[in-house]
Amino acid sequence: MKVSYFDDTDTLYIEFRDSDIAESNDLDENTILDVDTQGNVFAITFEHASERTDVSHLIVEGIAA
Repeated sequence: MKVSYFDDTDTLYIEFRDSDIAESNDLDENTILDVDTQGNVFAITFEHASERTDVSHLIVEGIAA
């Protein structure tokens, strides 16, 4: 899993697994859900992230070994 924040575009990208994009679905005008060929969600993009999330504060819990 990888979390990336792009300050220049104020975009937060959360990738749950490494996969090829089969389809991108707009949940709203600022949120995009990427799915693989089996329809599994593998990434989500938040535009205007600093207005919609707390990008300055990240907590990671329950990391599997």
